[in-house]
Amino acid sequence: MISILGISNTSKINAQDWPNLEKYKNANAELKAPEAEENRVVFMGNSITEMWKDAHPEFFTDNPYINRGIGGQTTPQMLLRFRQDVIDLNPKVVVILAGTNDIAGNTGPMTLEQIHDNILSMVELAIANGIKPIVCSVLPAYDYPWRPGLEPNIKIPKLNLMLKTMASEKGAIYLDYFSEMTDDRNGLPSELTTDEVHVTKAGYEIMERMVKQAIDKAL
Repeated sequence: MISILGISNTSKINAQDWPNLEKYKNANAELKAPEAEENRVVFMGNSITEMWKDAHPEFFTDNPYINRGIGGQTTPQMLLRFRQDVIDLNPKVVVILAGTNDIAGNTGPMTLEQIHDNILSMVELAIANGIKPIVCSVLPAYDYPWRPGLEPNIKIPKLNLMLKTMASEKGAIYLDYFSEMTDDRNGLPSELTTDEVHVTKAGYEIMERMVKQAIDKAL
């Protein structure tokens, strides 16, 4: 079985819980309601988000930030768990970083328009519930080591342009990680990645600086 972003060779997507609602079910139930002055932020994403708390746990423990990343996930899976893992937690802001696994075909064929539309639905759900969305660009990826030849270095910039336009139209903040982190191949430079996709601590340091600025702006 091939390895996909953030999922080991021994893992499988559970057909009975395709969006993996069980992963954060207990943590969500144990989470207290935000304090009156708490600027709670939920980070929704895939393994790049999930692995963030391992690379720099203090970023989440020292701030009112809640990590709801799941390795290998695509935008339809995130959309299905968006109410449980974001809206029901009553954050003021949600940071949405998604789309690269869709391009990789982790849960089947997806067009750029379909990826855009799923992220748009998350943005609209957030706005309808009084949550300010931050739409992140997809990070650079020259190729996917687990599924080479899909030309993410060409497709990701096209998707990012669509996301930037959508964020502008919806009054959401667009967080452009791509422009800050790309090299001349439309990939990640070696000091920022271990495998062309996942991010090193140096990469997360760039992301932390940028996302804090975006969160301050949203608040």
